[in-house]
Amino acid sequence: MEYTDSFFSDTTKYYVTPEEPAKYDQVKIRIRCKIDYAQRIYLVVDGQRELMLPERREKLFEYFAATWQLENKPIHYHFEILADGETMYYDRRGLVAIPGEHFEFIVIPGFKTPAWAKGAVMYQIFVDRFFNGNVNNDVLTGEYSYLGRHVQHVDNWYDIPEEMDVGRFYGGDLEGVWKKLDYLTDLGVEAIYFNPLFVSPSNHKYDTQDYDYIDPHLAFFAHDKGEHLEPDVNDNREATRYRARVTELENLENANRFFARFVEEVHERGIRIILDGVFNHCGSFHKWMDRERIYEDAEGYAKGAYIDENSPYHSYFRFSGSGEWPYNNHYEGWWGHETLPKLNYDDSPELKQEILRIGEKWISEPYSVDGWRLDVAADLGHTPEANHAFWKDFRKRIKQTNEDVLILAEHYGDASPWLLGDEWDSVMNYDAFMEPVSWYLTGMQKHSDDKRKDLIGNVDAFWSAMDWHMALIPTPSLETAMNQLSNHDHSRFLTRTNGKIGRLNTLGSKAASEDIRKEIMRQAVLIQMTWPGCPTVYYGDEVGVCGFTDPDNRRPFPWGNEDAGLLVFHKEMIRIRKENPELRTGSLKKMNVGDGILAYARFTDSETSMVMISCADAPIEKTVSVWEVGVPMRAELKLLILTSDHSYEVGTNSYYVIDGTVRVTIPAQGGIVLKYKA
Repeated sequence: MEYTDSFFSDTTKYYVTPEEPAKYDQVKIRIRCKIDYAQRIYLVVDGQRELMLPERREKLFEYFAATWQLENKPIHYHFEILADGETMYYDRRGLVAIPGEHFEFIVIPGFKTPAWAKGAVMYQIFVDRFFNGNVNNDVLTGEYSYLGRHVQHVDNWYDIPEEMDVGRFYGGDLEGVWKKLDYLTDLGVEAIYFNPLFVSPSNHKYDTQDYDYIDPHLAFFAHDKGEHLEPDVNDNREATRYRARVTELENLENANRFFARFVEEVHERGIRIILDGVFNHCGSFHKWMDRERIYEDAEGYAKGAYIDENSPYHSYFRFSGSGEWPYNNHYEGWWGHETLPKLNYDDSPELKQEILRIGEKWISEPYSVDGWRLDVAADLGHTPEANHAFWKDFRKRIKQTNEDVLILAEHYGDASPWLLGDEWDSVMNYDAFMEPVSWYLTGMQKHSDDKRKDLIGNVDAFWSAMDWHMALIPTPSLETAMNQLSNHDHSRFLTRTNGKIGRLNTLGSKAASEDIRKEIMRQAVLIQMTWPGCPTVYYGDEVGVCGFTDPDNRRPFPWGNEDAGLLVFHKEMIRIRKENPELRTGSLKKMNVGDGILAYARFTDSETSMVMISCADAPIEKTVSVWEVGVPMRAELKLLILTSDHSYEVGTNSYYVIDGTVRVTIPAQGGIVLKYKA
């Protein structure tokens, strides 16, 4: 028996008490190992060593503990261990010969994330493509012009998106979501993340036109009047119907009242709501800029910065030309896009206060939403100093209003500078979830732009990526990270299972659905629902929607043509996650099984679930050591679920542990979850 595998510690509540300490608290830090195996263990905090004392013995393990006085700053630590006459070290990778600064454990005094969000099952909805609940609020063909083309209403719900798709509208709306709340409740959803809902001329709505109002096209109109554009006209000053729909106060306030009632209904079902906050840039249609001149003569609106040099919004943007008004085109666009004017936080205290007001407005009554997802949050501002200053103020304002609001940022790469307890709560977890899972199971990059066959089934590469990226995420953030397989910016995971490199404009839409492998999708969902963080299902993934990177990944939900087998599998995995608390906030420990099998355990002090995944084309029978993840030397394990290359079964079978090991067969391209409960 290899006793080195008995060492374990992390920064969950089982090994750090209190789990989210306040500033200047004392914390108790623990590590465990096989009874009588370690002679001495030292806690090494920022270079200072303290001898840890035996605290208790439980089952096969001995727990050592030390108390540390916190100040008003993070602590970083690892363990120094003397066992069998050898000196070893333990950090976030596990037992190592040399500790690594990058892999130090971290405890951040005062960093607390909402309890409701820890491990919650989330569901992302791109509203225009979910369900059309009210045809009377649809964007109409020719209603206005966007990017030089008349917008189009798609009459056939089941049409596939086109390459130039941002001005094509299927009619999905909030009433459609309302009508499908029974479906979401039955699926097991605990929170809905909405792509942007505010007034905007595009179907994706990342080019906000008015942050203060829900787009009436997603609610309903108090009144509806005006004309469409003539076929050869692109001047939106002539789009009188659109102008009335989105600028007249009665329509706007009506949309907000509808949204307040909608939120109330969602909350009554025990489901939370996360809004998309696009605060790095707005849209050229925005009333602050008004490049389309639809607010220029509208009653109750000040002149936009594009219209008038003396606009109250002039400082909200950066103009490179002076004295070129009216209609100054020389403003900064995000990544050069003139339709996405970048907001100028560095030079405009007024802008900063306005966005803080908006952030507070939507989490307050009568709306009371539960979270903000922050679009391209690291890009906000023109300097790191301006960026961090704003997000510190944003967190302070939001948490003072409601400390249970989740602040979740879109970010690629190292987010640790923002995850110190005074800015974001967590991130969309690309680096420490979506990417490693996709590479391991499919060998495909998340846009389907590249393939690495050598990474399929490569457990070492999987853990190397996970160890590195998870070390950058403190536990309060890890437990609230958004773990997705697909979303509106990347190819659908089911499409990635076919191994085709390409996009809509290179391979065509049909190729996205060819040669897909549902068995790999089931493996991915099994990992998603058993991994630390918030498993977040992108609408339609659960019923087999395919698609390359956007716009193809934004296909309409196939109501009436769902893949019933995948849907039931998702329901079973969500149920398993919600019924087993270790899968929500338990510790994570990798298991060394061999043969390319990805294996790990999630456990608390009384319950353990073990997960094993194989990418092999034939079944693999293994004797697996389980005592080091908290299972007694003799015990009964229950099968929670088993999936294979052709089917799956929800478990009723028992597996028996003898001398700390259990014999299992992992099916071809399959996975298994076993459960021990004391």
